[in-house]
Amino acid sequence: MRIRRVSFDHADAVKLHGRVQLEYAERYGNGDEGDVTPLGPSMFEPPHGLYLVVYEEGIPVATGGWRSQDEDDVGYANGDAEIKRMYVIPQARGRGLARTVLATLEDNARAAGRTRMVLETGINLTEAISLYVSNGYEPCTKFGHYRFDELSRCYAKPLVAAGGGDVPNVAAV
Repeated sequence: MRIRRVSFDHADAVKLHGRVQLEYAERYGNGDEGDVTPLGPSMFEPPHGLYLVVYEEGIPVATGGWRSQDEDDVGYANGDAEIKRMYVIPQARGRGLARTVLATLEDNARAAGRTRMVLETGINLTEAISLYVSNGYEPCTKFGHYRFDELSRCYAKPLVAAGGGDVPNVAAV
């Protein structure tokens, strides 16, 4: 397994983003729409964010990123880092890849000075909810694009300050 830092518009990130969007559409029955939260490559540029792709034998199998969020009118707090597009292809699930990506994102956000990791997910993504809860995330006040959606759930986890620097074992491309 190799974790690489990539741009949100990198070809492999775009490929995995398309797959997660299809899964959202299938689980929520909303056609080809998927998640319509506005996202762009600049949101994931260090030190204000990070986007990762995990490769196994040269094949992209997992992805995830975080972006800085600060207090605004949609429920974020100063110092928030928001997780976006965590995804593992079905053939690679159950091997701890999501936990590895999550830990790497948390470490990087902490090193960038973020104080809380937040995320929004849907009630039909029970595996995601289990992952986050088992990693110390707790329900929080709803925020973001889907804050009024009854199918949406938001979670948060404080990031304890630690020494800064690059996250080990993450190669930039």
